Amino acid sequence: MHSAKKPKRGSSWQAIGALVAHFRRAARLTQEQFAELANLHVDTVGSIEQGRLALQLDRAEQFDELLCTGGVLAIAVAKMPMRERIPTFAQGLVDIEQEAVSVLSYETQMVPGLLQTKDYCRASFDSRFPRFEDETAEQWVSSRIERQQIWQRRQPPFGHFILEEGILRTALGGSDVMREQIRALREYSDLDHVGIQVMPMGRVPHAGLAGPMLLLENPDHDHMVYLEVQRASFLVDDPAEVSVYQLKYGMLRSQALSPEESACLLDRLLGES
Repeated sequence: MHSAKKPKRGSSWQAIGALVAHFRRAARLTQEQFAELANLHVDTVGSIEQGRLALQLDRAEQFDELLCTGGVLAIAVAKMPMRERIPTFAQGLVDIEQEAVSVLSYETQMVPGLLQTKDYCRASFDSRFPRFEDETAEQWVSSRIERQQIWQRRQPPFGHFILEEGILRTALGGSDVMREQIRALREYSDLDHVGIQVMPMGRVPHAGLAGPMLLLENPDHDHMVYLEVQRASFLVDDPAEVSVYQLKYGMLRSQALSPEESACLLDRLLGES
């Protein structure tokens, strides 16, 4: 089992932060004055200028307007590589995920990030402990939603997802947020390149008791498994190990409700909500 590589933190964000600081000083503003103009805490401005906090596109546009920089900051942020917009511990996944030809996911606690609505995603970060600063949480939400662009590719990957039924019966974010999330899952299930199966509560035997997993295949048909626990992540690429997870996933597919039964369950949950 191999740990996903952790790239050096944010040299690109440090460069953008330095630009913000340069333009702020050119406008003859202190950090405190600029923070007040932008309706931000001064510590947030400091974190952005030092590259510790990524500058989101809408915030970059606001800064451009306040500092009269002609869109320079917004252009720089828009050109930022996607992997640098992702939280550090998950960066090992991003490059593989963005070019994957197949994505197979088994989840036990939450709807997979690739299928989350924005409100459900935001609720998941609101539930984290310790809590994030609002700016940091919104940065993670934007990054996760941006990952979903893989479904918009000319030839999108094949995606298959197995979700524990308890996920669907936990109203994360409230009943309205959960209803929209279930509706989104139901729409995904109608796509030719996406399959969704639900593992019913109380199912035994159960091949996934050891926890969630994400199986990926790249264009060269190399197979990998991504595992995430709390704040640690692992990328497994040893063929013998990957084979074990593939066998587990195959058994989970046979134990879960069929795609048709799963779609009917989603319909029933929408009717009940």
